[in-house]
Amino acid sequence: MAKNEAKKRKVAWGISGAGDKIAEFIDVMKGVKKDYEGTVEIHVFLSKAAETVLKFYRLEDELKQNFSKVQVEVNANSPFLAAWMQMRKYEFLLIAPGTSNTVAKIALGIGDSMLTNAASMSLKAFVPVYIVPTDYEEKTVYTKLPNGKEMKLRIRKEDAENVRRLERMDDVHVLENPQKIRAVFEEWFGKT
Repeated sequence: MAKNEAKKRKVAWGISGAGDKIAEFIDVMKGVKKDYEGTVEIHVFLSKAAETVLKFYRLEDELKQNFSKVQVEVNANSPFLAAWMQMRKYEFLLIAPGTSNTVAKIALGIGDSMLTNAASMSLKAFVPVYIVPTDYEEKTVYTKLPNGKEMKLRIRKEDAENVRRLERMDDVHVLENPQKIRAVFEEWFGKT
């Protein structure tokens, strides 16, 4: 291992199966990677649904071309992200985007998927979890489909309430949108 490789700090970036703003999330990921090249290594963990969504939006190849460590969920313990978080292999867990399903499970302490199990185990070990939920507040939104058309969606009261539950949890940090991710990296690793 090269001398500068040993000094790199690592972040686990989980992607759940949300299509809303997925291209924007990938752009933010690439920008952060470029800005912190040489000091921070981002390992990407995809839920099974995220893999499907990335293929649907034709972004899977772009992600894999830009990130050397991309792993897809097999089950709640494979890859063994939960244990790696507890052993502090990573500075923090970032789930961006976080679907309403992922948010609800974490808010209720359910760890039956790779990302929700990793979040649960991170929090038990006092490792911070950052989440960018797709359904931040109750309202109507418009999202772009892969074909460029817009789809009207309702963010339900129940989904927004789960985000509020997350905000009350120790060591969980809810970010309103993808643009807020850069500030997390600046807080942890300094401005570039």
